[in-house]
Amino acid sequence: MKNFRLPLPERTYTTLVREAIDVWLKDQTRKARHNAIADYAAEWAGSELDLDHELESAGVEHLVKTSKARKRTPARSKWIAVLS
Repeated sequence: MKNFRLPLPERTYTTLVREAIDVWLKDQTRKARHNAIADYAAEWAGSELDLDHELESAGVEHLVKTSKARKRTPARSKWIAVLS
């Protein structure tokens, strides 16, 4: 396979670099937020600032119910058909 190097306008390279930096910065921000939350959770686990067990159970119950409802929604299946 041959490697054909086509020169592109400088603006194209600049745009690609900006987009790559934006993606990298968003990823770094997401990782930093995740680490901060994980550190906080580890530090306060088991204390009075830990999550309330009743609240946690209610949240899990809600997520299970809403995810089942979403799976049965006809509108969602229409979107899946459109995107396929």
